[in-house]
Amino acid sequence: MAHPHPGHPSTPEKLTRPIPREGLASLVSDWSSERRVFDVPWGKAMMWIFILSDVFIFACFLVGYMVLRMSTVEPWPDAGEVFALSVGGHSIPLLLIAIMTFILISSSGTMALAVKYGYANERRRTAALLLITALLGATFVGMQAFEWTMLIGEGVRPWENPWGAAQFGAVFFLITGFHGTHVTIGVIFIVIMAAKVMRGSLEGDALAFSPVARATTE
Repeated sequence: MAHPHPGHPSTPEKLTRPIPREGLASLVSDWSSERRVFDVPWGKAMMWIFILSDVFIFACFLVGYMVLRMSTVEPWPDAGEVFALSVGGHSIPLLLIAIMTFILISSSGTMALAVKYGYANERRRTAALLLITALLGATFVGMQAFEWTMLIGEGVRPWENPWGAAQFGAVFFLITGFHGTHVTIGVIFIVIMAAKVMRGSLEGDALAFSPVARATTE
């Protein structure tokens, strides 16, 4: 009886070799598998790249803002007056921004605690802290909507501004709009993660429940 040539498709070597995936299936397989890059897990490396891209985007926004502000010849609105809130009949400068900043910093604290309890496999506390974080993020977005409504009511538009330089409106709506979208997407993902934690979908993989948190806390 003639034996098949080693290169023939019917040889055992060929039959047992996994068939490589192609196209979209190959791409999904590569990105979803637990690979390692530079001796760190694939998810952690990609999260660091995501955070760095975020830093670059916001740095570009801030540099663009500074260039516009320095180059315009028209008066730039006083932030202390634009973002003031009236309390008891008294206008308090920058009060709205101070409250929003406090909320964001608080959400970072609750997220860090969620990571701590995630490492400890305390599911209920982790889920509760994730939901509190999402609630704080949603509050921030709500206050941003209030801020937009207030300024639009006073006549600020992306192409004009009643207090001086028209560029103020364009920069304000672009940067805060991008930031608000960024926070909104984060809130949605945190709620999804809280639901997965509550369901126990991540049991046995508790330390991996949040690549964002791992990347930022280790």
